[in-house]
Amino acid sequence: MYEYAIAWEWLAFAVRWLHVITAIAWIGSSFYFIALDLGLVKRDHMPAGVSGEEWQVHGGGFYHVQKYLVAPASMPEHLTWFKWESYFTWMSGFAMLAVVYYGGADLFLIDRHVLDISQWQAIGLSMASLAVGWIVYDLLCKSPVGRNTWGLMVILYGVLVAMGWGYMQIFTGRAAFLHLGAFTATIMSANVFFIIIPNQKIVVADLKAGRTPDPEYGRIAKQRSLHNNYLTLPVIFFMLSNHYPLAFATAYSWIIAALVFLMGVTIRHWFNTTHARKGRPTWTWLATVLIFIVIAWLSTVPKEAHEDELSVAPVNQRFAQNIHFDAARDVVLSRCSMCHAAEPVWEGVIRPPKNVMLETDAEIAAHAREIYIQAGRSHAMPPGNITEVTPQERALLTAWFESAVAEDKEIQ
Repeated sequence: MYEYAIAWEWLAFAVRWLHVITAIAWIGSSFYFIALDLGLVKRDHMPAGVSGEEWQVHGGGFYHVQKYLVAPASMPEHLTWFKWESYFTWMSGFAMLAVVYYGGADLFLIDRHVLDISQWQAIGLSMASLAVGWIVYDLLCKSPVGRNTWGLMVILYGVLVAMGWGYMQIFTGRAAFLHLGAFTATIMSANVFFIIIPNQKIVVADLKAGRTPDPEYGRIAKQRSLHNNYLTLPVIFFMLSNHYPLAFATAYSWIIAALVFLMGVTIRHWFNTTHARKGRPTWTWLATVLIFIVIAWLSTVPKEAHEDELSVAPVNQRFAQNIHFDAARDVVLSRCSMCHAAEPVWEGVIRPPKNVMLETDAEIAAHAREIYIQAGRSHAMPPGNITEVTPQERALLTAWFESAVAEDKEIQ
């Protein structure tokens, strides 16, 4: 049975690796085409229908790129589509959400101090929020307000802030940030799947049929692409945030999330303006630094504890009642709890890593699997073995978990 935990850990790693690879491909091509589009220059004697061109140099060669604002006069012999990067990024991201957060819902998804719900209720809310997010966004884009790109983005920002606050009322802080990233990424990928690619296919079909394509399809696709451009950097932040409790596990995490979206806008505005050759708005970097300082300050504001938060969530009693538990607990308390505590005593550590606390029997039992993976079967914890965990102690942690799992299997 314990082999299952190892296999599941490797599955999570494989899915995460796939997600990173596909995300690099999608974000890379997206950033390139945004920069290319903004850098196009209108020159005399260009072919009919060409709105701009640009010369680029890379890899020892020169590239001459031209953009047709609606479509060329005839269908090109070969046409390269950029869509699978987006599709596989979303699919691999959802797979990772399922493996890590749905598969480990009691630990990573649900915080019973926040909302006491079942695993299936939490998973249902998670999936529903992603679908509803796209529906609300798409309706906004297709409404009269959608004709005003910047006005629409302000409203969208309000929706994202509200979702950030809402997720913090349902899930763990880590899951809330991850879901805000997934919520945003779902909108971005759905833009490609439901709007951008279908609109381009309509234009291609018109060309093949000898019809003049409607420029409205291009306008709509470009608007959605612009939204994707400004949402990309916040999504990256949220996907990496699970490594930083100061972001997701503090008193004002939802405000931090709201400010992260603003940082994404200021950074992308600098790049977009520079690529469009409209100057270098250095004020955006000052604004970004100031926002980041505010975020860092917010992360230090103490969170008031309520009485209902002082109770400990139910844990698997098998781990607490196992014959090896007392010895394993002594190892954890002597080697891990100086950092994994409500008030860490290790110099330089001001909050427990990943918000994991290992001070009580219940907390240690609740994190048995993570202790097994991180400090038993691997040497990931403590970093650099700074507290000098011995091989015998690691073997003890391994024996504790595996024997408890074996006992649980026998009972079943």
